[in-house]
Amino acid sequence: MNVLGAILAGGEARRFGSDKALAMLDGVTLIDRVRAALTPQVAAVVVCGRVGGIADRPAGIGPLGGIAAAIWQARERGMDGAVTVPCDAPGLPDDLVARLAAAGGVSGGAAFVAAMPVVGYWPATLAEAVDAHVAAGGNWSIRRWAEAIGAVGVELPGAIDNVNTRADLERIERGG
Repeated sequence: MNVLGAILAGGEARRFGSDKALAMLDGVTLIDRVRAALTPQVAAVVVCGRVGGIADRPAGIGPLGGIAAAIWQARERGMDGAVTVPCDAPGLPDDLVARLAAAGGVSGGAAFVAAMPVVGYWPATLAEAVDAHVAAGGNWSIRRWAEAIGAVGVELPGAIDNVNTRADLERIERGG
């Protein structure tokens, strides 16, 4: 599969208090850890929602804007789809993309991690559908979007760590 990896990095980090993407974990930024985990699983990696990266589509609606940008970027590059992951999820499984793509194949399309729906595989064929969903306004939750397109929720063995607060980062640093 020809898949784009998209790191979503457009959040405001209100609970964390500073730019989470640049927070250090054992001497490496969170975004670099995510990039390192994602790169071997995809054909190319982009960053969405950050200066120097791909602009969210549209900005200001939360992670769904980054997912929309990733889907369109995959389509414009002639790729099958995009796998999205947040910049604050160090330690992604090394078979994440294969698991999501396999689950999506069952439904003919999209799949997401049930416990963390920002992590998902979104076929490039969904470009117009995501724009229509966003344009409809109202609720831009990823779960609502996933439900609207019939995406499959995937259960992964073990949890994907997510850094929302400094306490989360400290817990991960301690191995907890």
